[in-house]
Amino acid sequence: MKKSLLVLLTLFYGVSNAQNPMPVPPLLTGPVFNLQVQNGTRVFYPGFSTNTMGMNGDYLGPTLKMTKGDFVTLNVSNTLTDSTTIHWHGMHVPAKADGGPHIVIPPGTTWSPSFEVMDYASTHWYHPHLHMLTADHVTYGVAGFVIVSDSAEAALNLPRTYGVDDFPIALQTRAFDSNKQFIVESALDSVFVINGVMNPYLDLPANVVRLRLLNGATERAFNVGFSNNQNFSMIGSDGGLLSVPVTMNRILISPGERAEILVDLSALQGQTIFLMNYGSGIPQGVYGALLPQAAGTNIIPNYTLNTINGTDRNMLQINVAAPLPNGVTSTPQSLVTVIPHSPAAAAKTRTFTFMPQVMGPTGSLLGPFVINMMPFDMMMINDTVILNDIEIWELTNQSRISHPFHIHDVHFFILDINGVPPPAHLAGRKDVVLVPPQMGTVRFIAHFTNYADSVTPYMYHCHMLTHEDDGMMGQFLVIDTTSVTGLEEVQFTDVFSVSPNPVQNGIVYLNWKNEVQGNLIVELIELSGKVVHVNEISVNSEKRTSFHVEGIETGMYFLRIRNHAGYNQTIKLIVSKT
Repeated sequence: MKKSLLVLLTLFYGVSNAQNPMPVPPLLTGPVFNLQVQNGTRVFYPGFSTNTMGMNGDYLGPTLKMTKGDFVTLNVSNTLTDSTTIHWHGMHVPAKADGGPHIVIPPGTTWSPSFEVMDYASTHWYHPHLHMLTADHVTYGVAGFVIVSDSAEAALNLPRTYGVDDFPIALQTRAFDSNKQFIVESALDSVFVINGVMNPYLDLPANVVRLRLLNGATERAFNVGFSNNQNFSMIGSDGGLLSVPVTMNRILISPGERAEILVDLSALQGQTIFLMNYGSGIPQGVYGALLPQAAGTNIIPNYTLNTINGTDRNMLQINVAAPLPNGVTSTPQSLVTVIPHSPAAAAKTRTFTFMPQVMGPTGSLLGPFVINMMPFDMMMINDTVILNDIEIWELTNQSRISHPFHIHDVHFFILDINGVPPPAHLAGRKDVVLVPPQMGTVRFIAHFTNYADSVTPYMYHCHMLTHEDDGMMGQFLVIDTTSVTGLEEVQFTDVFSVSPNPVQNGIVYLNWKNEVQGNLIVELIELSGKVVHVNEISVNSEKRTSFHVEGIETGMYFLRIRNHAGYNQTIKLIVSKT
């Protein structure tokens, strides 16, 4: 009976095409990691050579193994003809080491950030974050895993032998043109590419195994399960282990999210099962489902031509081999202590609204999309956060498509989704959350600790990479109001000055030196971090201009002056009574 069922499953899921062993990325250990971004080629289709990018290879990159408390240095050499960046997605690092769009690595140069690993045991990933080219560089293959361990995780009886019973699995889809070259902006991403290969298989022992799932797709969400419908135990989300394992048989993973699961294969020796994308179970409005078509409007171009949308397909063939001599045979009943932040401790609540730049049924599905009515501007700081504050962020999605929202710097705890507390598997530390469409809401709470920088911002954005590149992104500074070093910019500190200071009649005069070029963006920021006044000022030959601050309450503020030429200075400004 089992054999007949297996034959039927094989025919149904089309697994006879599984012909390529799933690669396990090389494992690098620190504290110094040497990485090279490079061009390459890979044969996905016989007789065709596809142009790719990779890290230390032709496509994807090595897994970086770190331990909480390590002080690491990452030497990233760019051998491309284009500039790039490398972002350590999910890791809590200084802004200057975060690898966002401001931290550019020009061709022929090496970037060497160093930082202490402060994350709990968890699975992260790295990928480029160059503004307007993130989707290109990730689609072409620059990405890899980061695995962090700590003492609490090490004390648990978990599979952790890399490439034996503990596997990183990058889930991606790709679109190819007639010459088998990648198409970046296309809804025809109908080919599953798992750890960099098509039609993969993986031999796993008949034990409890650990799969570290990453959605590294450009836009698509995956609804992951197994072809035999067996349960698995989710033990970790984006930012680390959960408090207890959560039993599931499906998990929806949106772009950028990670999920660590334990799968018990003890009773399946000699059998074959498949890691599946159950597209038929993806909710409407999530990229990968059968998206609704509004009357009188076009759906996403080519979307209805993609046969994997809304259908169930295998992604990875799993052949269950003999058990390991000392393999793990059970799932722990409990994991680690996870204590969410209390909403009562929040210093403030920020609101963020997702919307299309052009309103209407077509725009609300096709975009481009923006946050709080503002497309991304490299020179605009959208929010300023005070170091050590706990904040609640409330996200509202006015579009017809779900958006996976990602924040840099910190992990957060989801308070509610559409007013309902999150399910157990989403109750841990997160850095990506899928915000439902059509006025869907998410509230989360985060603690902004350890790192302040008055110049270099962190990002927040939709992790559908084409949405991000089109401007669905903002940036925030974390400032330390107790430290002079945290408030005053060290570059160009004598270029700008203000008078009078204190301001007494509501007029501020801004003065500058001869070398200033280009328009200036001037922001007046409260100690709470709220931007209360923004001016764009044209540089003139008089080297002086003025602006009004009437109606501003008395007290101390920060006046931040910046422009595209690289000037960036913060000045303490006192506003007093007239």
